[in-house]
Amino acid sequence: MHPPETAALPSTRRPVAPLLERAPAKVNLGLRVLGRRADGYHELWSLVAFAGAGDRLTYDPAGAPGLGLAGPGAATLAVEPDNLVLKAARELAGRVSGLEVGRFTLDKRLPVSSGIGGGSADAAAVLRLLARANGLAQDDARLFEAALATGSDVPACLHGRSCLMAGRGESLTPLRLPRFGALLVNPRIPVATGAVFRALGLAAGETRAPPPAMPDGFATRAEVLAFLADLPNDLEPPARRLEPSLQEVAERLAGTPAVRLVRMSGSGATFFGLYDDCRAAARAAKQIAAARPDWWVKPTVLG
Repeated sequence: MHPPETAALPSTRRPVAPLLERAPAKVNLGLRVLGRRADGYHELWSLVAFAGAGDRLTYDPAGAPGLGLAGPGAATLAVEPDNLVLKAARELAGRVSGLEVGRFTLDKRLPVSSGIGGGSADAAAVLRLLARANGLAQDDARLFEAALATGSDVPACLHGRSCLMAGRGESLTPLRLPRFGALLVNPRIPVATGAVFRALGLAAGETRAPPPAMPDGFATRAEVLAFLADLPNDLEPPARRLEPSLQEVAERLAGTPAVRLVRMSGSGATFFGLYDDCRAAARAAKQIAAARPDWWVKPTVLG
């Protein structure tokens, strides 16, 4: 049985072969919360990288407008009007007259509410798919506008490459990062982003210390690790207070051989470990998966 459809999308279509886009996981290597604006948004400053692991989106221009779900995470989602995939399509359709929209199928592989931008990456992939199908340039300003209107992390995911993300997500500065082997671990416990920001406890208009100066890029992994030593994730302490079981995730990652850095991504609950190569990350994944087969454990690359 197909999940319910949402019909609030344009239905004019032309014959185009089905298209595929990856939606890679977004990892906040470090994240500072600089303050809370008067409009309620928080000012962020984050060093962002993208993983080899992610979801996949298929677009069928000939299909009825809407969204189908597949993959191991399909049961955790519902096709509702506020689903970011459908929201991104509506936001772009509102900016591009005559935009042709068909059917999307989301192969959900990343855990939900996990701090690695799963929904935002999916929304960004939808925008790229619609751009390809409708002949829009990838740097068309309307794509960025639709991304930001969909969610704060969507512009970075639309960019899809390592960058410095600032503001509420609208300011992106590309930078060079060397590749790391990485291990993503999620205890399959959703942590609500809003609850984490509330636990951080910033009042409207309150500001905090500025972030460190940012280099143009990093030539070596050692340079990245030295920089990240002074760039924590400000959301990790409140997330740990809300969900004390996250301590075990951090400890198990810290106990893997050859790990160089352990940290939480975004608002959680996914933690990552950085390694010098993929082989070390794969060995660490086997160790943690054997001890906690109920967790989501994914070796990958970052950079």
